[in-house]
Amino acid sequence: MEPPQNKKELEILLEGLEPYPHPEVLLEQYSLPAVNAAEILWNAQLRYGDIAGRVVLDLGCGTGILAIGAALLGASRVIGVDVDCLALKVAMRNALRKRVCSVDWICGDARSLPLRERVDTVVQNPPFGVKKKGADTVFLEAALSIGEVVYSIHKAGESNRRFLEQLIERIGGRITDIYPIRIRLPPTYPFHHKRAHFVEAEVYRIIRRR
Repeated sequence: MEPPQNKKELEILLEGLEPYPHPEVLLEQYSLPAVNAAEILWNAQLRYGDIAGRVVLDLGCGTGILAIGAALLGASRVIGVDVDCLALKVAMRNALRKRVCSVDWICGDARSLPLRERVDTVVQNPPFGVKKKGADTVFLEAALSIGEVVYSIHKAGESNRRFLEQLIERIGGRITDIYPIRIRLPPTYPFHHKRAHFVEAEVYRIIRRR
Protein backbone atom coordinates (compact mmCIF):
# COMPACT_ATOMS: atom_id res chain seq x y z
CA MET A 1 0.00 0.00 0.00
CA GLU A 2 1.25 3.48 -0.90
CA PRO A 3 1.80 5.83 2.08
CA PRO A 4 -0.94 8.46 2.55
CA GLN A 5 -0.22 11.71 0.75
CA ASN A 6 -1.69 14.06 3.33
CA LYS A 7 -3.04 14.17 6.88
CA LYS A 8 -6.67 13.78 5.81
CA GLU A 9 -5.87 10.65 3.85
CA LEU A 10 -4.11 9.18 6.88
CA GLU A 11 -7.12 10.04 9.06
CA ILE A 12 -9.48 8.27 6.66
CA LEU A 13 -7.26 5.18 6.67
CA LEU A 14 -7.34 5.10 10.48
CA GLU A 15 -11.10 5.47 10.84
CA GLY A 16 -13.34 2.58 11.80
CA LEU A 17 -10.93 0.67 14.01
CA GLU A 18 -12.39 -1.69 16.59
CA PRO A 19 -12.36 -0.08 20.09
CA TYR A 20 -11.47 -1.61 23.45
CA PRO A 21 -13.68 -4.64 24.13
CA HIS A 22 -13.72 -4.05 27.90
CA PRO A 23 -12.14 -0.68 28.76
CA GLU A 24 -10.60 -0.61 32.23
CA VAL A 25 -11.19 2.63 34.10
CA LEU A 26 -8.11 2.16 36.33
CA LEU A 27 -5.96 1.91 33.21
CA GLU A 28 -7.72 4.99 31.79
CA GLN A 29 -8.34 3.16 28.54
CA TYR A 30 -10.04 5.05 25.75
CA SER A 31 -9.70 4.86 21.98
CA LEU A 32 -7.84 7.82 20.49
CA PRO A 33 -9.90 9.24 17.58
CA ALA A 34 -8.46 8.94 14.09
CA VAL A 35 -8.33 12.73 13.65
CA ASN A 36 -6.00 13.09 16.66
CA ALA A 37 -3.82 10.11 15.79
CA ALA A 38 -3.39 11.37 12.24
CA GLU A 39 -2.48 14.87 13.42
CA ILE A 40 0.18 13.60 15.83
CA LEU A 41 1.79 11.20 13.37
CA TRP A 42 1.60 13.54 10.39
CA ASN A 43 3.20 16.38 12.34
CA ALA A 44 5.91 14.04 13.62
CA GLN A 45 6.77 13.04 10.06
CA LEU A 46 6.22 16.33 8.22
CA ARG A 47 8.02 18.61 10.71
CA TYR A 48 10.73 16.31 12.04
CA GLY A 49 10.97 13.18 9.88
CA ASP A 50 10.47 11.01 12.96
CA ILE A 51 8.30 8.24 11.44
CA ALA A 52 9.18 7.11 7.89
CA GLY A 53 12.23 4.86 7.83
CA ARG A 54 12.42 4.84 11.65
CA VAL A 55 11.98 2.16 14.27
CA VAL A 56 8.83 3.24 16.11
CA LEU A 57 7.50 1.99 19.45
CA ASP A 58 3.87 2.57 20.41
CA LEU A 59 4.03 2.25 24.19
CA GLY A 60 0.68 1.41 25.74
CA CYS A 61 -0.60 0.83 22.22
CA GLY A 62 -4.10 -0.29 23.23
CA THR A 63 -6.06 -1.18 20.11
CA GLY A 64 -3.20 -0.05 17.90
CA ILE A 65 -4.12 3.19 16.16
CA LEU A 66 -0.76 4.96 16.56
CA ALA A 67 1.23 1.82 15.69
CA ILE A 68 -0.88 1.18 12.61
CA GLY A 69 -0.61 4.82 11.55
CA ALA A 70 3.18 4.76 11.92
CA ALA A 71 3.33 1.64 9.74
CA LEU A 72 1.14 3.30 7.10
CA LEU A 73 3.53 6.27 7.05
CA GLY A 74 6.45 4.01 6.21
CA ALA A 75 8.20 3.27 9.51
CA SER A 76 10.91 0.65 8.94
CA ARG A 77 9.72 -1.32 11.94
CA VAL A 78 6.87 -0.79 14.42
CA ILE A 79 6.46 -2.36 17.85
CA GLY A 80 3.24 -2.15 19.85
CA VAL A 81 3.44 -2.89 23.58
CA ASP A 82 0.50 -3.05 25.97
CA VAL A 83 -0.23 -4.68 29.32
CA ASP A 84 -3.75 -5.61 28.20
CA CYS A 85 -3.47 -8.77 26.10
CA LEU A 86 -7.15 -8.60 25.08
CA ALA A 87 -6.59 -5.11 23.66
CA LEU A 88 -3.60 -6.46 21.72
CA LYS A 89 -5.82 -9.05 20.08
CA VAL A 90 -8.05 -6.20 18.92
CA ALA A 91 -4.96 -4.31 17.69
CA MET A 92 -3.95 -7.35 15.61
CA ARG A 93 -7.41 -7.52 14.06
CA ASN A 94 -7.32 -3.79 13.35
CA ALA A 95 -3.93 -4.14 11.66
CA LEU A 96 -5.16 -6.98 9.46
CA ARG A 97 -8.26 -4.95 8.57
CA LYS A 98 -5.99 -2.13 7.38
CA ARG A 99 -3.64 -4.58 5.61
CA VAL A 100 -0.78 -3.75 7.93
CA CYS A 101 1.48 -6.72 8.67
CA SER A 102 4.67 -4.90 9.75
CA VAL A 103 3.89 -4.44 13.46
CA ASP A 104 5.28 -6.67 16.20
CA TRP A 105 2.73 -6.85 19.03
CA ILE A 106 4.07 -7.57 22.53
CA CYS A 107 2.10 -8.01 25.75
CA GLY A 108 4.19 -6.29 28.42
CA ASP A 109 4.31 -3.65 31.13
CA ALA A 110 5.85 -0.19 30.74
CA ARG A 111 7.57 -0.68 34.11
CA SER A 112 9.59 -3.61 32.74
CA LEU A 113 9.77 -3.22 28.99
CA PRO A 114 10.41 -6.55 27.24
CA LEU A 115 12.78 -4.92 24.72
CA ARG A 116 16.55 -4.98 24.49
CA GLU A 117 17.27 -2.63 21.62
CA ARG A 118 16.75 1.12 21.50
CA VAL A 119 14.22 2.66 19.12
CA ASP A 120 14.24 5.88 17.14
CA THR A 121 10.78 7.16 18.07
CA VAL A 122 8.27 6.43 20.83
CA VAL A 123 4.64 7.46 20.40
CA GLN A 124 2.35 7.08 23.38
CA ASN A 125 -1.05 7.99 24.75
CA PRO A 126 -0.39 7.17 28.42
CA PRO A 127 -2.81 7.32 31.33
CA PHE A 128 -3.07 10.89 32.57
CA GLY A 129 -2.63 9.72 36.16
CA VAL A 130 -6.17 10.75 37.11
CA LYS A 131 -7.18 7.34 38.45
CA LYS A 132 -3.72 6.11 39.42
CA LYS A 133 -1.30 8.82 40.47
CA GLY A 134 2.08 8.59 38.78
CA ALA A 135 0.93 6.42 35.88
CA ASP A 136 2.03 9.07 33.40
CA THR A 137 5.44 9.29 35.08
CA VAL A 138 6.02 5.55 34.56
CA PHE A 139 5.38 5.90 30.83
CA LEU A 140 7.64 8.92 30.41
CA GLU A 141 10.51 7.23 32.23
CA ALA A 142 10.10 4.08 30.17
CA ALA A 143 9.87 5.99 26.89
CA LEU A 144 13.02 8.00 27.54
CA SER A 145 14.89 4.89 28.67
CA ILE A 146 14.50 3.33 25.22
CA GLY A 147 13.69 6.06 22.67
CA GLU A 148 15.68 8.89 21.12
CA VAL A 149 12.51 10.95 20.48
CA VAL A 150 9.21 10.70 22.35
CA TYR A 151 5.74 11.96 21.42
CA SER A 152 3.51 11.82 24.48
CA ILE A 153 -0.08 13.01 25.09
CA HIS A 154 -0.89 14.59 28.46
CA LYS A 155 -3.67 16.49 30.18
CA ALA A 156 -3.59 20.21 29.44
CA GLY A 157 -3.28 22.83 32.16
CA GLU A 158 -0.61 25.14 33.48
CA SER A 159 0.06 23.23 36.71
CA ASN A 160 0.34 19.90 34.90
CA ARG A 161 2.66 21.43 32.32
CA ARG A 162 4.96 22.77 35.04
CA PHE A 163 5.03 19.35 36.70
CA LEU A 164 5.83 17.61 33.40
CA GLU A 165 8.53 20.11 32.47
CA GLN A 166 10.30 19.51 35.78
CA LEU A 167 9.86 15.74 35.56
CA ILE A 168 11.11 15.49 31.99
CA GLU A 169 14.19 17.57 32.82
CA ARG A 170 14.89 15.38 35.86
CA ILE A 171 14.70 12.08 33.97
CA GLY A 172 16.96 13.17 31.14
CA GLY A 173 14.67 14.62 28.50
CA ARG A 174 14.37 17.97 26.76
CA ILE A 175 11.07 19.29 25.42
CA THR A 176 11.33 20.67 21.88
CA ASP A 177 7.66 21.27 21.17
CA ILE A 178 4.26 21.33 22.89
CA TYR A 179 1.01 21.79 21.02
CA PRO A 180 -2.65 21.48 22.03
CA ILE A 181 -5.16 18.91 20.83
CA ARG A 182 -8.83 18.44 21.66
CA ILE A 183 -9.94 14.83 21.99
CA ARG A 184 -13.59 13.94 21.43
CA LEU A 185 -14.51 10.77 23.29
CA PRO A 186 -17.73 8.78 22.98
CA PRO A 187 -19.32 7.43 26.17
CA THR A 188 -16.84 4.82 27.37
CA TYR A 189 -17.64 4.13 31.02
CA PRO A 190 -20.93 3.88 32.97
CA PHE A 191 -20.37 7.33 34.52
CA HIS A 192 -20.18 8.95 31.05
CA HIS A 193 -23.68 10.30 30.48
CA LYS A 194 -23.07 12.78 27.63
CA ARG A 195 -23.10 11.82 23.96
CA ALA A 196 -19.54 13.12 23.71
CA HIS A 197 -16.89 14.17 26.19
CA PHE A 198 -14.12 16.58 25.21
CA VAL A 199 -10.64 16.36 26.73
CA GLU A 200 -8.18 19.22 26.40
CA ALA A 201 -4.72 17.73 26.02
CA GLU A 202 -1.23 18.58 24.84
CA VAL A 203 1.30 16.65 22.76
CA TYR A 204 4.90 16.85 23.98
CA ARG A 205 7.85 16.18 21.68
CA ILE A 206 10.77 15.20 23.86
CA ILE A 207 14.32 14.26 22.94
CA ARG A 208 16.71 12.31 25.13
CA ARG A 209 19.61 14.41 26.37
CA ARG A 210 22.97 12.89 25.52
